[in-house]
Amino acid sequence: MEAVLSRIFKYSQIFSSSRFILGHHRFVYKKFLGPTTTTTHRLFSTSDRTNRSKMAACSTSPAIVSRIMRPDDANISGNVHGGNILKMIEEAGIIVSARHCNRYAGEEGRDPCAPSLVRIERMDFLQPMHVGEVAQLQADVTFTGPHSLEVQVQVWAENVLKGSKRLTNKATLWYVPVSTVAKTTAEVPPMIYQSEQAREAGQKRYNYQKAHREENDHVVNNVLEHRPMDLEAELHTVRYSQSSLIHLVNPSDTAIHGFATGGCTLKLMDEVAGITAARHARNRVVTASIEATNFHRPVPKGSLMHLMGRITFTSGRTMEIEVAVDLEKMTNGGVTKERAVTSFFTFVSLGADGKPIPIPPLKVTTEDERSRFEEGKGRYERKKAEREAAKKMETQIHQN
Repeated sequence: MEAVLSRIFKYSQIFSSSRFILGHHRFVYKKFLGPTTTTTHRLFSTSDRTNRSKMAACSTSPAIVSRIMRPDDANISGNVHGGNILKMIEEAGIIVSARHCNRYAGEEGRDPCAPSLVRIERMDFLQPMHVGEVAQLQADVTFTGPHSLEVQVQVWAENVLKGSKRLTNKATLWYVPVSTVAKTTAEVPPMIYQSEQAREAGQKRYNYQKAHREENDHVVNNVLEHRPMDLEAELHTVRYSQSSLIHLVNPSDTAIHGFATGGCTLKLMDEVAGITAARHARNRVVTASIEATNFHRPVPKGSLMHLMGRITFTSGRTMEIEVAVDLEKMTNGGVTKERAVTSFFTFVSLGADGKPIPIPPLKVTTEDERSRFEEGKGRYERKKAEREAAKKMETQIHQN
């Protein structure tokens, strides 16, 4: 009897743990995480995708994940490490996308599929999360294309002693389902939208991310040359703060299919970006946001990840860090390098009171650095305009 109860308790833990589904090309155990969906009799109709036209439009219930923050989740400042929050966000996203994509698995010969993270559109760190608080994540499917879906995740920090809750993070992620049998891209069941306006807004976001990925396809083959820290470089130059890490992908970094999880990769990227930012600011720094992260190819177990961070732009109180991850395969005596992930991180520097302080201006010394600075300035101004527009809209809503 004790053995039976022990096994029941073990499986109940697996069911409640978001860590059970991880990584690129994940396998979803329907026994524990079956689809939580409701369907209507309205059918989605397309002329060029016969299989998808037979799938009824459906809505998937949000994925809710909760976990208490422990001391080993903290960074050197005592707050929860941004990389750990990134891992939790990716886990919540994979759960809800797996539920939606497997809504019709097993019907009419449709294979089970495992969603793979291919892009982070944007991720904002609004407030710090502290050790002892409960992280609560809600992930929702907000748009579906023929072979991809958008997931939006919100993170709250709950102080159970005070009974308070704060919104700390928001993220938008894109997933592509991969058949666990054929190992090819699978079709995504269409979703039900609350209104036509919601569908049109989602279509615009889909078109934007697709165009952006096509515009940046050239970076896939732009493998970077890693340089050691230049101790003789001038302070506050790109060469002075440029940083790199090399990480061997171990079994603990992967899912059961043998590829590094998106959360593991994001945490390493956050670390190399943080080192670069700290070297430039020569002070304590925290992640403010992540933008335009593209996962170009999966990273298999046993390979090396070369991560490089370099500062591209500084404003009065923020600095942008470009991070690239190159994959090095060491098989059959040969060595090949390929671009795996690219992203832009925004950091702020904090004073003794925990408030943002001015950032030392970046000294550009080459035409390439000057070009990257102008591109970073454009991204900064666009994000600033978006924030002001959102704030204005929120004010109008409250006034009405």
